[in-house]
Amino acid sequence: MAAPRSPAPLQSSPRKLFGRLSLPERTLVGDALRTETVGGVLLLLAAVAALVWANVPALHDSYESVSDFHFGPEALGLHLSVAHWAADGLLAVFFFVAGIELKRELVAGDLRDPRAAALPVVAALCGMAVPALVYTVTNTAEAGSLAGWAVPTATDIAFALAVLAVIGTSLPSALRAFLLTLAVVDDLFAILIIAVFFTDTIHFAALGGAAVGLGVFWLLLRKGVHGWYVYVPLGVVIWALMYNSGVHATIAGVAMGLMLRCTTREGERCSPGERVEHLVRPLSAGLAVPLFALFSAGVTVSGGALGDIFTRPETLGVVLGLVVGKTVGIFGGTWLTARFTRASLSDDLAWPDVFAVASLAGIGFTVSLLIGELAFEGDAVLTDEVKAAVLVGSLIAAGWSTVLLKVRNARYRRLCEAEERDDDEDGIPDVYEEDQPEYHLRMAAIHDRKAAEHRRIAAEMAAARRARAEVPGGAGEEGDRPA
Repeated sequence: MAAPRSPAPLQSSPRKLFGRLSLPERTLVGDALRTETVGGVLLLLAAVAALVWANVPALHDSYESVSDFHFGPEALGLHLSVAHWAADGLLAVFFFVAGIELKRELVAGDLRDPRAAALPVVAALCGMAVPALVYTVTNTAEAGSLAGWAVPTATDIAFALAVLAVIGTSLPSALRAFLLTLAVVDDLFAILIIAVFFTDTIHFAALGGAAVGLGVFWLLLRKGVHGWYVYVPLGVVIWALMYNSGVHATIAGVAMGLMLRCTTREGERCSPGERVEHLVRPLSAGLAVPLFALFSAGVTVSGGALGDIFTRPETLGVVLGLVVGKTVGIFGGTWLTARFTRASLSDDLAWPDVFAVASLAGIGFTVSLLIGELAFEGDAVLTDEVKAAVLVGSLIAAGWSTVLLKVRNARYRRLCEAEERDDDEDGIPDVYEEDQPEYHLRMAAIHDRKAAEHRRIAAEMAAARRARAEVPGGAGEEGDRPA
């Protein structure tokens, strides 16, 4: 169970960007990152499996058959294909967790303090605006379709963390927390983009029913009603009504996540939101997202198709948006935040570190694939080409960021070792206790015990040496020397 998060004290000027996290924040971020890293590895495996399944001639037809297999109650408008269920159903779980994360950040995390929130918010906004601009300029110059402007705007935190796990980079916790918070804000704006720009027609009766369901959900939470058997069926009804309203069904997941309480009350170890997130996050990262990837990443790839990615404006715009736009946008947003808030970079880090993390954020997979399906719905060929562009752009971003991070990995490892050191063995890293007298008293007692042990060993060795010297005919000082 994740440790409860207490609101961090507001920082006083001058502020440091990427400074050390508070201990509760560090514990919570560490738990979230471990789950996301495992999910990211499963995501990579699912993407590879999808590509193999879709491109091996003997298996291609079975992939198409499974993806297009329809099931569900037709009378309720839910007779959907497997791929459709994965995109609209399973991803609702992913966005439910994203909603909880966002709520927690707003009420108890970095986003509660406008000054601390400025960095991830500005970086995320710039990291979405610049890729959209790069895509738009590329397609305007080449007379391409502008429908895919939103495809390169999203960062896939699970994929990014999987890359970190695979390459073994000891990224400092402050940078990892920045990446996680950035992804939360990124997800929020991606949700808004989907809701605003990819809703064609609205069926107000179904939308009203979803709103009523959300109201009941909120009321039950406020009354303290417990039991998954109440909320899971209600959540499914809300999701089905939202789907039939014409608004993308994943919005229902976000709305329910935002309603959970993420602050602790007297007698609580952690908030209801944290408990639910702790239970649902493994389901999201370990099942929902990998299954979505399995049925979305299976695009046909050939040498000619890969070459076309860099010649067709729509696909080239996606690649450039992810690789160039994300890096420039996030790095530029971070630099502007430092410039105009007069905040300075942490003494342990340098601007190349920020640039490397910004390039890592160019890995846009899950939400980018989803937006690609929505943007070019009805054009199966272009949809697959855009998906292939997302894969290629994400791989380029992963490779480029790997090189940049590896250059500084020795320094990162030293920083992580310093963050993890616990010489007094009380379970709390020493960096959080070095300003406390109790810590130094514990360390003094430890050193006293060690000194006493060394004095005892020295006394025993001296006594043994004297005993050997006093034994008649025994080995003395001369006998110890080689002949």
